[in-house]
Amino acid sequence: MRSWQVERRKRTRHLIELGGLVIKAGIVDLTGDDRATILGALLWMAEKLKSAEGEQSRELWAAKGKQAFEAYANYQRLNTLRSACER
Repeated sequence: MRSWQVERRKRTRHLIELGGLVIKAGIVDLTGDDRATILGALLWMAEKLKSAEGEQSRELWAAKGKQAFEAYANYQRLNTLRSACER
């Protein structure tokens, strides 16, 4: 495989993962899949991160994200165990 193909696949995977975060956060459902609203919210986030409150916002959002990842992982483990017990 050529190097540009490898890089393109890496980029594609990265973009898919970022889109998955938007879905996992419920943004698609909450906005009715309104792309302008989603982009507007992301632009607001970018402005917030550039502001004097940027570091505080980053820390708050990172903590919330870590909690969500942990909750999701626990949910997945619970479902795996539940599925194994049903067999």
